[in-house]
Amino acid sequence: MTQTLTSDTALAELSKLEQAQFVDRLEGIFEHSPWVAERTWSQRPFNSVDELHAAMVQVVNQASHDEKKDLICAHPELAGKEAEEGTLTTASTGEQRGAGLDQCSAQELSRLRGLNAGYRERFGFPFVIAVKGLTRHQIMDTVDARLNNDTETEFETCLREIGKIARFRLDALLG
Repeated sequence: MTQTLTSDTALAELSKLEQAQFVDRLEGIFEHSPWVAERTWSQRPFNSVDELHAAMVQVVNQASHDEKKDLICAHPELAGKEAEEGTLTTASTGEQRGAGLDQCSAQELSRLRGLNAGYRERFGFPFVIAVKGLTRHQIMDTVDARLNNDTETEFETCLREIGKIARFRLDALLG
């Protein structure tokens, strides 16, 4: 019989792990960026998911500009090449599927890919948004609207969205 762990139990166990195990357990919370968990480890123990999330976001906030840009660039384009090739992470696949991005018509897919390309050309990094609770139409409209922002605004918006994604992923992992 499998026992369901509460978030308190899961956090207590997580806080006892050696750094490598801690990083492995939190793999994927920040897309292809294990350095966030590596730097968060020293702040154990964590008494709540809120506390763990805040510590991880603080690590990102204290990172260099280049590390932050690399973090943004670690995110796949929505319904992009990785989705088409089936190389998205499990978390990204589920998130994009949940937003209906795997159900785009040919016209919608063309629009979204055009928006992605325009966004990357304008800002130099991929469009990032926490898609949970959004429809593919809302996502495309948001890309279109955010194309009017300046680069610094978009950079900071992407980081905030990454923080939201991380929270959704922590909630899924730790309950």
